[in-house]
Amino acid sequence: MSYETIKVERDGPLLTITLNRPDRLNAMPPQMADEIGEAFYSLGDARAVLITGEGKGFCSGADLSARSEGGSKGGSHKALQNHYNPAISSILRAEVPVICAVNGPAAGVGCSLALAADFTIANKKAYFLQAFVNIGLVPDGGSTWLLARAIGRARATRMMMLGEKIGADQAEEWGLIYKAVEADDLMTEARALGEKLANGPTLAIKTMKANINLALDGTLPEVFVNEAEGQRLAGASEDAMEGGMAFLQKRKAEFKGK
Repeated sequence: MSYETIKVERDGPLLTITLNRPDRLNAMPPQMADEIGEAFYSLGDARAVLITGEGKGFCSGADLSARSEGGSKGGSHKALQNHYNPAISSILRAEVPVICAVNGPAAGVGCSLALAADFTIANKKAYFLQAFVNIGLVPDGGSTWLLARAIGRARATRMMMLGEKIGADQAEEWGLIYKAVEADDLMTEARALGEKLANGPTLAIKTMKANINLALDGTLPEVFVNEAEGQRLAGASEDAMEGGMAFLQKRKAEFKGK
């Protein structure tokens, strides 16, 4: 499938999505949100996804000047419901691990996009910003949910009500992201992580992701049930058999995602 606002590349089991509007710091029109969702819908047998931005920015937020085919303006509540929220949900609900390599500003819905990933690696010059308060609006794209769970009420309130830029080093210290790295190392580290996850035991990782999401909103008894069922399914997989044999033979396991 051809895309106009993103680039999609496949390298073995790793799929890379690059936001591709560098002249606008990858500001996201409704079309880009739709294309991100379509890319996740069309993963095929990809076993991990890496998301990054072209140029100097990751994503500067919703493109408020753009409109969807149905006429919804970027940033409107209809655009959120019909375009941006589904794109964020596609990342959160993906059955494969998702890595975001944040190469520059991640603001507004761009911040939501980055934090929806399972692993977020940021260039030390990058920052995360919820600037809505400066124009009399409220955070969207799931930011309230993502921030409160990642860094707690006090820090989430600080980011949202004061509109402060949070640099990559501070974001790592807070536990907002996985790691802050030097600019020259960003894509090397992100791809290495993506390849490690893509070559891991896919069913087990899928189950871990589902159980972590449940743990945020469910009850302990629900988690117990899901863990047991996930263990049953993973234990019957070829990857689990390979993992057990590799352990006994004192060698590195070669997982096939089956």
